[in-house]
This record gives sequence, structure tokens and C-alpha cells, in this order.
Amino acid sequence: MYPPPPLRRRAALTAVAAVVAAGVLGAPAPVLADPALREHGNGPERNDVAAVPLQDPARTLTAPAPPQVPGVDPDTPYPRQSELPVHPEDPGDHSVKLGLTPYHDLAPALNELMDDSDRVSAEIIGTSTRGRDLYLVTLTEPENRARADQQRRMRELIADDPARAARDRTLPDRYKTPVLVNANIHGNEWEGTDASLRVIEELAHSEEPATEELLEGARLYFVLTANPDGRAAGTRANAAGFDLNRDFVTVSQPETAAVRQVMIDTQPLVMVDQHGYVNGTLIEPCTPPHGQNYEYDLFIKNTYANALAMEEAILELGYTPEDDGVRPPQIPFRDSADGWDDWPPIFTPMYAPYQGAVASATVEFPMRVNNADYRDLPEEELRRRSSINTDISAATIEATIEFARENREELIADQIEVFRRGAAGEEQVVPPEEWVPGFGPEDVYTTEFPRAYVLPGRDRATARLVDFLIANDVRVDRAEEGFTAGGSTYPAGSYVVDMHQPKRGMANVLLEAGRDISGDVEAMYDISGWSHGLLWGARVDPVQEAVAAPTGPVAAAAPTGRVEEPGAAGWRLEVADGSDAAALNGLLAAGAAVTWDGGGAVVAPEAAGAVAEAADRHGAVFAAADEPGGTALEPVTVAVAGAADEVFTLQALGFELVPVSTAVLNGGFDWSGVDVLYAGSGLVYADLDADARAALDGFLVGGGGLVGRGATGARLNDQAGLLDVTRAAGRSDANGVVAAEAGEGVLTGTGGHTFVYSPGWFTDLGAGVAVEQTYADDPLVAGHWRADANGAGGPDAAAGRAAVVSGTADGAAVVLFGTEPMFRHHPKGLFAQVAQALYWTASAPPA
Repeated sequence: MYPPPPLRRRAALTAVAAVVAAGVLGAPAPVLADPALREHGNGPERNDVAAVPLQDPARTLTAPAPPQVPGVDPDTPYPRQSELPVHPEDPGDHSVKLGLTPYHDLAPALNELMDDSDRVSAEIIGTSTRGRDLYLVTLTEPENRARADQQRRMRELIADDPARAARDRTLPDRYKTPVLVNANIHGNEWEGTDASLRVIEELAHSEEPATEELLEGARLYFVLTANPDGRAAGTRANAAGFDLNRDFVTVSQPETAAVRQVMIDTQPLVMVDQHGYVNGTLIEPCTPPHGQNYEYDLFIKNTYANALAMEEAILELGYTPEDDGVRPPQIPFRDSADGWDDWPPIFTPMYAPYQGAVASATVEFPMRVNNADYRDLPEEELRRRSSINTDISAATIEATIEFARENREELIADQIEVFRRGAAGEEQVVPPEEWVPGFGPEDVYTTEFPRAYVLPGRDRATARLVDFLIANDVRVDRAEEGFTAGGSTYPAGSYVVDMHQPKRGMANVLLEAGRDISGDVEAMYDISGWSHGLLWGARVDPVQEAVAAPTGPVAAAAPTGRVEEPGAAGWRLEVADGSDAAALNGLLAAGAAVTWDGGGAVVAPEAAGAVAEAADRHGAVFAAADEPGGTALEPVTVAVAGAADEVFTLQALGFELVPVSTAVLNGGFDWSGVDVLYAGSGLVYADLDADARAALDGFLVGGGGLVGRGATGARLNDQAGLLDVTRAAGRSDANGVVAAEAGEGVLTGTGGHTFVYSPGWFTDLGAGVAVEQTYADDPLVAGHWRADANGAGGPDAAAGRAAVVSGTADGAAVVLFGTEPMFRHHPKGLFAQVAQALYWTASAPPA
């Protein structure tokens, strides 16, 4: 079935991996030891906030995910044809220079295709950050209502009762194979959109019997551009500064929410994601480590076979290194040792298997046309390259469609088997060596699924996590009576995730702690830890026995906000979650009198209406306050020099933000309306001119606060002569979920777990420096954190050291984080730490 592998796997990085590691290709470097090689948003020195627009403040933590998206209607038959609204022409659209389709031409092109062919349906599945429509195009034969209803019932049968679906011998003949193509999720990797349009147009108009047969037995779905804002602007990220292909287990962005819903609604057997630029064309499957929650035996069998089909299709185009500059395709599973893994489900093709895809892959077409090349190369050369990329992208799409057609019965059976194993609670299958050529012990990553997870809390953090699970199509129940499991007693109303469910992989990849994979591979492509169970603030207990209590399905978490009868001093709000900070900032914005006790809580003596609104909107709990608070707290205005994720999170928490950077301060900045400086990226004290430095010093001496993160924050603290501490750091690519212990400073809720990327810790603490949080004695729970080449900087070096510190110096209150409490808007259970730091530094009396 398979040709022999042309290169011996695992021996060493191949030429393509070495080139990627050198940082000379369009994709982010999988070997992350040098922070200069990272794409923005990955490392401790992230993109400058001055370039990141502030977002709609109405988007807060009150929702479990971005705004609701339409999804794909399960009942309406195809074609679904209505006139798409046309967007205004944008002469500055970066696609134009490349000879590609600008965003404003997509709707007219789709309207014309729908006018010409009843095989084509185009729908709006959501809107981008800037309000551009996201298009899903479906190609299939026309259906009547009965046919559409039949397809819906078969899809639901596969997902809901896979054992019965496996017994239905007629299902493979009747079920229309769903195939999903995702294009342009990185805005400046354009050609997948144009290749998709080409394939759609060809299939829409083809009179070949093979096309008619194909569309009788398939539904082909195309997300035409998953990042229209980035497409028009020529940026990798969306308009909020987020890499959307890192957002699939956080879903902070509306574009990601729309693509996720398409995957849930269409349940694709095969999915392919179009990217650039790696020469030769890179086609997954990946190197180890492999996601341990996959049914990997089924996934690798199909994904590798499809990769070989795509490789053959590319080679048949006839492009050569000598004539065209196009090198032969590369398949990391076959050709590379490590560094291009499929471990975290943050990527689109790595998330898709948890929604049923048994073959999914990234394709990186070869000819770079973005970044410096876009700026410097002649237009003629750029268009030559884009034309080649479009040809290659189209070839991989066509090969994927043909692969799905030829193997439809096996693919359907394998998807059913994935869900059947989950529903039955069976162990994962470890295939024999050479299951596919090159498969060996280094490819075996499995996990032990608990029998259930119990979430007993009735707080906002628990509700948020429950709603997130449901949004990812995980089944959640609520216990109708109290019960005992795993030696613990749980009250009625506790949430239960029974792991005997079809999408147990989705449930487990979100809730499990994760795994320390530091010893398994030398290099990872991106993050290696992400646990919602440990980082989202909710109590999540794995249990090894079935819950012996009556339960009922949950469609949404129960509301958590409430206002108790006021005490003598009014109401008390513990700022224990990001939603509490959002509620507090809402009170402050409403003009309520609030006092800060300096220890993680506030007291509101009046403003019952504002308190009730904050409780209802943010799910916060206002308890009776018998003792008044301390310092009066006013609305906190933050001058923020941070990365896109930090800006997004701070705004979601409801703080008033003023973007700053080295350049902004050197241009003259008025500090009079600012309470706190947040420094995480883009600000270097030593690069300030004399006037800017004097102004910043005056702000700090006058009682302004400083909250610093990572190397940027620690360097500013040091150069400004504030807290007497020394920062040490681990390897720049070290990251993961770590265990922590609470210190004895001003912040509360600092025990438990936190997240690190390029972890830092503080030593040589001077007088007046308080430890807010320390790393545990054995800190790394899940992730990839090795010592450097000299044996230094590993987890053992951080053990017991201060992870977060605070103090006052020269009038300024300062908090320094060696952790990553806002990384990609993900560790939601840590947001309250940052909020408390901002409140304390804004209200602490001068030293």
C-alpha cells in the first residue's frame, strides 16, 4: 500500500527541518532555542502593543467564548443560495499585488458561481474582528429535504450512537463524505483561498461523469478565508493581533469560533489546512510527540496515505528546483526527527481529530511571498511565485478530495470506530511497528482516561469551563443527588463529564493535567502544556469509577451571580477570578464608591443597582461585608506596553488602557492620567531619551505603579532602579503548566498551578521584597522544559524560587511576574492575579 520511506526517520533533522530551524522559511521555526526565530506571540518578547488596536470593550469574560456564530444548518437541503452582501472595494488589499483575489471580490465571485451552478452554496458563518464576513462554500449535488434529513440523521447516528452506526451496513453507501478545506487562517499566506476558488469553479461547471459521481457521494466544504482581516492587511495575525492557528483550545477570537463550529457541524472525515511557506512543500503527518488523546492508529494510517497522495499530485505538476526554485515535498513523519509535532490541539488540523477527522494535515506551499519578500521583490516575481503556490495548493486539495472518494467506506468506518471506542470506554489501540512505513516505538503516545471528571464548583470559573466543554461538543451532566466517588463526597448539582462518550478525546485533551515530555524529544514546534483543568480556575477531579447518582444532560451552566443581603459595611467582592475583576471595573466605571482591602477583595458600601448589574452580567458573588475596606479605589488606567494577548486580556477585564512603547514615550507622553504601567513587551528603559526617562521616573516617584512581566518587566525594574531582585531564566523555549505555592505578599490565589513560557524566577531578594508565589519543589507538571547545553536553567533550578514578587521602591509599588498569566488569553484562572497586581500598585501608598 505504501512505498518505502525515501529517508530514514528519526536519525537526524533533514535538510528541510534544518532550513526551517534556521528561520529562513515562512513558517515559524520548530526549533525554538533562539527567541529571534519565533513568530510573534510565542515568546517572552512579543509584538509591540503600539501596533495592536484595542478591541470592543463589550467583549468581556461574561461569555464562555467569543460571540455566538451561526454554524451550519443541519436541516436545510443544498443548494442554499442567497445573495451575499458585497463589501466595499479596498485598493490597499495586499492580495492585489500578488495577482490574487482581494477580499472584496470574494462575494461577487461566489454570487456569480451560485447563479451559474446549483452545486454551489455559499453561507456566512460569522464575522471577523473587523466585521468582514466569513464564507463557507459547500459543493454537492442538489438535495431534496428528505435527502438532507437523511444525511443529518446519519451524521448524528455516527456521533451519538457509533455502535449502532457500525452495525448499519447500508450507511457507507448512503452517507455523503464530508471533506473540509480551511484556507488563509494566516492572513499573509494567501494562496489557499485562490486554489479553493479554482477547485470550486472547476467542480461547479464540470460535465464529467466522475464529477457527478463525486458530488452525489460527498459534501465538500471550503472555509474560503479564515482570516479576512489579515488577508487584506497582509498580516499573519488577525486584527486583534492573534495567531488564529494557535487559538483552538482557547477560542478567544470570533474567527476561531466560526471554524470550530464548522468542524462540529460538518464532522469531516478528512480536513486539510492551507499554509505557506516551506520549500519543499511540507505536508503533515508530524514528528513525535503525537497527541496522546488521538486514536492514533486510525489517524496515522489515513493521514500518511493522504500525504503520499498529495505528494504525488505535487510532483506531477513538474516544478523543479533548477527551473522554478521548487524543491520536492517533505513529510515530517517520514523525513524529520522532531520539531514539527502534532502534540498540542491549538492548531486547526490538530484540533480536527477530536471532532472526528481521521485524516487532517497542514500543507505549507513552497514559494515565499510575504514579509520582506512581499516588500522587496519585483511584482512580476511575486506573481510567479504565487501562481506556483496556487497550483500546488489546488493539487493538494484535489488529491485530498480524490483520496476521500477512493477510501470513503474505510474513512467512514474509522470515524465510527473513533467514536465507538470513546463511547465504550475502550483502551487506545497501539498498532504494530511498521503499521505505516517508519512507525516505531517513538510514535506511541497514549493516555489512561479516567472514568469521569467531576466539577463540583458553583462559581464563575466552573460555569465558564462547563460552557466551554459544551461549546466543544463535550457531553456534560449534572448530578441530581449528592454522591461519593474516588473517596470524595460531592453535592447535588455537581457537573459530571462521563468519559464513556464518543468525543472522550476532546473531553480529555481539555481537562487532563497533561504530561511532561521534556525527555521525549529535543525540540517542540510550539507550546507543550495547556490544561483547562489546572489553569482555568475551576476544581476538576478525575475519578476512576462511574458516578453512582442520577444525572441529567446540561445545555448550559447554571448562573453563578448573586447578591446577598448587605452587611453593616455593604457588600464584599473577592477578586478571585477574572470575571470578578470585570465586575469590579464595572462598578468603578458606574461611579460606585469602592474600597480596596489590599488583600484581594473590595467593599462596596452602596450602589445596590450597580452591584446587582455587575453580579448579573459577570456572574460575580457579592457577600455581606461587616467591616469596611481600606483604601478608596478609583477606576484604574493602565499604560500598557504588552503583546496582543495581554492587551486583549486587560481590556476584557475592563481596565482603561493607553498603549505605550519606547517610541511612544520618546515622542512625548503625558503620564498625568495614568495609574499603573504594565510592561510586558516593547518598552526598553535604556532606549528612552532623557526627557522620556525623566517623565517615567517622575511618574514612578510620584506613586505610579509598575506591573512587569518576563524579561521586559524585570529589565525595566532593574534599569529604573526599583526592586532589589535578580531575574534568572530557563531556556527560551521552555514552557508548560507548573505547580506553584502561595507566598506571603499582597496577592491572593497564587497557589496551585500557573503557566510559563521562557520561565523566569527571582533570586537575591533585597529588603522589602515580598514573595507572592514560588515554584513548587518539582514544578513541571506538563510541558517541555529542559536545562540548557550547560545543564543550567532546568526545572530544578527554579524549584522553590520566587515566581512572582512585589514591593515598593522610590515611591512606586511594583509587582514582577516570572510566569505567563495572560498567555494567549488562555490561563483564565490566573487573570485575577494580574488584576490584583494592578489594583494594589494603583492604590498602594507611596513608600
